[in-house]
Amino acid sequence: MTAPIPAPPPAGTGPDGAHGSDPAAAAVAGLAREVEELRKRLEPLIQTPARVDALARLVAQLADTVTALTARSAVAAPPSWLMAPTDPEHTRELLDALTGWMAQVYLRYADASEALPERWCWHPDVVEELLWLMHAWLAAYQGKHASVQLVGDWHDRQRPGVVRRISKVAGRCSRENHQTRHGWTSTPTAAPVVPSLDGLDAIADWWGTGREQTAPEPAVTAGART
Repeated sequence: MTAPIPAPPPAGTGPDGAHGSDPAAAAVAGLAREVEELRKRLEPLIQTPARVDALARLVAQLADTVTALTARSAVAAPPSWLMAPTDPEHTRELLDALTGWMAQVYLRYADASEALPERWCWHPDVVEELLWLMHAWLAAYQGKHASVQLVGDWHDRQRPGVVRRISKVAGRCSRENHQTRHGWTSTPTAAPVVPSLDGLDAIADWWGTGREQTAPEPAVTAGART
């Protein structure tokens, strides 16, 4: 038995021009205005210490409420494949959850299925794209802040963007691209090497002390390209 669908929040904007579709944000904005109003009233009441103490306690309570609402409205960050711990059990759990979601949701879309390379899991950037997209879907449909707005954004912007990028960078990849054979073009899978590491000290000094001046020239190495 499915849970009842909650009624949508009232449309429109508040007196400060903020949209009323996010109750937590509206509550935070309202409390912030009340705190500011109370602060303005403290000075004229300086001759009545008891009243000032009461207002001070109310301001502290409102500040705690603002903090609590802000914490509740925070959305948990998704895991990263590129920065995953070096633990095969953890990475396998990530892949198991991802492939289950791909079978149930992602590959139901024809353009996604056509653009996904056969050896998609050999591409760390592709796995990263799919992993965050899965968590965006979970937040839109099942998270405590799930909403039709998040669902619409997932369909209109997030999913098509991931499909487009995967198709562009790995759409023509095949099994053969990940096999080493004489004369074949293979896809590199080793960790990338950041270029120009030998120039970081000079750049740090330049940007930290004299960025208005011309940048230092890079060291010349054989066969180097700018």
